[in-house]
Amino acid sequence: MTFVGLIIAGIIIGALGRLFLPGKQKIGFLATMAVGIVGTLIGYGIAAGLGVEETKGVDWLRWIISIAVAAFLVSLVVKFTGKGATR
Repeated sequence: MTFVGLIIAGIIIGALGRLFLPGKQKIGFLATMAVGIVGTLIGYGIAAGLGVEETKGVDWLRWIISIAVAAFLVSLVVKFTGKGATR
């Protein structure tokens, strides 16, 4: 994955990770992007460890794992920064 691709995937994965959490998280765009990039890297690493190789089409399993990791990381950021989720 290229650097630009990683940033774009990070934005998408971070936003989707936040979307799947209940309430509204009080974290900014840069934090969302950073969490998305880290979630993407960790998710792709987990997928590779599970034997999921790159396919010709969309790698749905890698994206699902990355989104789940990003959602977990967003919840950690919210918990440790004291910017709790609101409803």
